[in-house]
Amino acid sequence: MQATDILNITRKDNVARITLTRPAARNSLSLEMLARLRGAVDELGHDATTHVIVLAAEGPAFCAGHDLKELTAARAAEDAGREFFDETMQSCAALMQAIVTCPKPVIASVQGIATAAGCQLVASCDLAIASNAAKFATPGVNIGLFCSTPMVALSRNVTRKQAMKMLLTGELIDAAEAERIGLVNDVVPGEQLEEATTALAAQIAAKAPATLKIGKEAFYRQLEMPLAQAYEYTAEVMVMNMLDADAREGIGAFVEKRRPQWRPLDPGEA
Repeated sequence: MQATDILNITRKDNVARITLTRPAARNSLSLEMLARLRGAVDELGHDATTHVIVLAAEGPAFCAGHDLKELTAARAAEDAGREFFDETMQSCAALMQAIVTCPKPVIASVQGIATAAGCQLVASCDLAIASNAAKFATPGVNIGLFCSTPMVALSRNVTRKQAMKMLLTGELIDAAEAERIGLVNDVVPGEQLEEATTALAAQIAAKAPATLKIGKEAFYRQLEMPLAQAYEYTAEVMVMNMLDADAREGIGAFVEKRRPQWRPLDPGEA
């Protein structure tokens, strides 16, 4: 286990769990938290023994977004906080992109409220399981600060009208509504959240790690392409995938009715 006062990393089998441990501050994304979290994602993304990453949090809030006290204190600077605000927003954008481009699937395990950049954090993860006590919002509009960067992840995960409703009203939605609109995959009773997340992570971690890496990268790349280009790109990805040793092993195991034996990733591949 690696631990800090605001974040810790634990590993079990091929699943790594990053836990935000700043509950008194509702796990808000201070500049330090952004840096630590991105560092953890980058580290685990390049760890050959990690196949899946789970992102969780302690306390009643999963993540309340940016640290407003820190942002307010920055206004005392000569530039009224402009440099600090820019650094914070750029760091946040880099973290969210690091999650998307991480070669390992990232699962959000949401036990409580996720608002503003915290909601963005959930939307940026590949999958999300929520406790039935979890709630979600992009409430910046209520305090004169439209959730423009959370909008990027939100609008790529739910329909435009649902995203706009959340952004324009700032209202909290419950876990069931978050599941209905596609912000989270599943909702479970709070006492079952860790078990459900662990089971999903273990199911995915049992797949060929090289195949997971290929598939995740292709999924996000093709989303931004026109239809014909997307098919051309993914056809080439499948050809290269077919030539990979894991595809040969997996297809052979299916035909021979046996369990496949996946090759571990080399450190340079992770």
